[in-house]
Amino acid sequence: MARFVVRRVAYSLVTLLILSATIFLIVFPIVVYFRVKSQSTGESLDRRQEGAFILATLRPAGLACFGAVIAYLVNPALMAWSALPLPMWLRVGGIVLWLMASALFVWTLRSLGPNLTDTVVTRRAHTLVTTGPYRWVRHPFYGSVYLMLVATALVAANWFILLNATLVFVLLAIRTAIEEQHLRVRFPERYRAYEAATGRFVPRFGGARHGAAADV
Repeated sequence: MARFVVRRVAYSLVTLLILSATIFLIVFPIVVYFRVKSQSTGESLDRRQEGAFILATLRPAGLACFGAVIAYLVNPALMAWSALPLPMWLRVGGIVLWLMASALFVWTLRSLGPNLTDTVVTRRAHTLVTTGPYRWVRHPFYGSVYLMLVATALVAANWFILLNATLVFVLLAIRTAIEEQHLRVRFPERYRAYEAATGRFVPRFGGARHGAAADV
């Protein structure tokens, strides 16, 4: 019993160290850098084009999820009320998934460059990015964020984080329909060809021959 408790404490300390280090020393500074860089034009983006439903739900859900993650990092006991009885191997797998998803997230940010926005509206100097992870999927940013949140939920063994992460992803998936409509208007022929060769979140192996049903 004592050995089990020691293992649990050691796991908690190691996971908190890994998550905290990657979030605050790697991921967060990179996000801030690219966010500031993308806003250097000083453009005002009209978020109302997302629609009332997305405006009323997406950001509150995101704040709830982010708040739960921060609470867990500060003190895991704060989120004990929504704990899940996950096996240790699955929680350790969450660490591996977190590191892989973080790498994909950073790669995505580097590929986006100054095109980064937090809404569906494109910037005046927006370019169609089809390199990096965008070579295979159209929304690796959303996919990598979801994987990072799922990984955090596994590491923390917490159903509240997992539930909110899934809600955020579903809302983002709904918002992509509006986002892609803007991109079709901005890049009529190029974006339709790009859509035919890629999936939204999962690579479309075989290209356009799978048709619209494969667009996930």
